Amino acid sequence: MTEHAAPSHCLNCGAAVANNFCSVCGQETVPHVPSVREFFHEFIGHYVALEGKLWNTLALMIFRPGRLTADYIAGRRARYVAPLRLYLTLSVLFFALLHYGPTEFKVVKPAAEAPNRIGLTDKKPDANTVRINSKLIGVNPAWDARIQQITAMPTDEAFALVRSKFFAYVPYAMFLIMPLFALYLKLLYLGSGRRYGEHMLFALHTNGFAFLLLGLIWVAPWTWLGTALFIWLLAYLPMAMRRVYGGSRKATAARWFVLMAMYTITVVAAIVGTVFVTTIVI
Repeated sequence: MTEHAAPSHCLNCGAAVANNFCSVCGQETVPHVPSVREFFHEFIGHYVALEGKLWNTLALMIFRPGRLTADYIAGRRARYVAPLRLYLTLSVLFFALLHYGPTEFKVVKPAAEAPNRIGLTDKKPDANTVRINSKLIGVNPAWDARIQQITAMPTDEAFALVRSKFFAYVPYAMFLIMPLFALYLKLLYLGSGRRYGEHMLFALHTNGFAFLLLGLIWVAPWTWLGTALFIWLLAYLPMAMRRVYGGSRKATAARWFVLMAMYTITVVAAIVGTVFVTTIVI
């Protein structure tokens, strides 16, 4: 078959075809080798989500708290980027900015600390340091040995190790705790008639917004702009909760306070636990 020959049956599903597209699976009936332009368009449109509807989605998400979730629940969905794709795109961009952005944390190495060629100091950790670590862990000798190994490293190398584990695994941990955020909402709004999927939708939208604002704060060129963005970040969630779930301002504020307390503990535990497991345990 030549590239321009029109087959009588779809090459993908085998259904009979008469037009340019299969009526069953939607594939083109005339196969052709994709051009570079088509590859680029598919990458931009389907993976980075930079189609025209992205700007409508971002504008609504940023300036109308909760409206995006409310529209999606009401069935107005085709005009917006899918919630999961939006969350993943914004979280990837945030961690990329955090990793490669203009500002980096610096660790000052003590002047007396001189690493040797194998990356460890000649000086052994003192007895007090080892004893404290043993009391903190005390359940697995291998963990103690690993902690001693890390504390023997130069400060900048130890920090680089922890930093590499953070960026390699914490983004996945943040995604995996999204169901917990939705569960907290489910518990806080018991009796509202909302299904768990609606809470999950709200979690993806609001956490995606948080990643976007935190990324903008990270690269904000002026202090006043970063402060304004941070204030909007704090005010956003209770406004979104009231738009989506309803209720009085006092009830919403109380739920917001409990939600933030539980979720902050969850995030800290997820980050610390992930870094600990990937650095010490594995």
